[in-house]
Amino acid sequence: MYALEIQNLQKKFGDFTLDVSFSLPKGCVMGLIGTNGAGKSTTIKLVLDMLNKDGGTVKLFGKDHKDDLASAKEDMGIVLDGMGFPVGFTPKYIGSLLKDIYKNWEQDTYRSLLEKFDIPYTKAWGELSTGMKMKLNLAVALSHRPKLLLLDEPTNGLDPFARDQVLDLLMEFTRNEEHSVLISSHIVSDLERICDYVTFLDKGRVLVSDEKDALLARYGGLQLSAEEYAALGDLSPVHLRESHNGVEAILLREDLPAGVTPLPVTVEELFVAMVKEAREE
Repeated sequence: MYALEIQNLQKKFGDFTLDVSFSLPKGCVMGLIGTNGAGKSTTIKLVLDMLNKDGGTVKLFGKDHKDDLASAKEDMGIVLDGMGFPVGFTPKYIGSLLKDIYKNWEQDTYRSLLEKFDIPYTKAWGELSTGMKMKLNLAVALSHRPKLLLLDEPTNGLDPFARDQVLDLLMEFTRNEEHSVLISSHIVSDLERICDYVTFLDKGRVLVSDEKDALLARYGGLQLSAEEYAALGDLSPVHLRESHNGVEAILLREDLPAGVTPLPVTVEELFVAMVKEAREE
């Protein structure tokens, strides 16, 4: 069962065309990783019907998202980059409003998260720092029993300690197998820590969408002298960088000659390599 299924989802803006397909299994965290302008925020907004799609399908919890989006949104916690409240609203007042909007609003959970994030209960939104605003948005998203979190740059503006708090919360959230998370972030190391799946986007296209550990297991890195690399024969690396210090390469492990043990690669290294390869084609 999938929490979210996207098939050939399309949106055109002038010369830019988004056309993406991927699926998020229930109980998992998927990291949406892309260059600036790759289509991450647009994808999330299309799922939420904040933009009109030009083609394709979106299914939430197995149903077309157009069937009963209002009901589906009850089951979604949403944090969008730039999302906010009126400047005079305090966390206390926000909680009093949302308890009458969400059927499953949990005031105790909300108060607990505000305390955990050190958010002043009576300080106006306009007086909060960027990091405080982001943490307040996360507290709201987690306080009405969501099954799916859609998070666009949720750690933006957070210090390392606060980011660690957020990541721990997300991992705790998905211990329930009915819970899932789609999260985009420029901090790829955060995503590598918590994600079960990753989807790489570039220029509106999916480069790869796969289970993170399986993807990383297929690729390996080499750091050799030019002579040592040449001695391996004709290889087909995804990424190759030559300098006076030698050769750095990323390639499929199955393409390596017998007896050569590659170095592990990170999600960020593999993403950069795949973007470069795609743009050179």
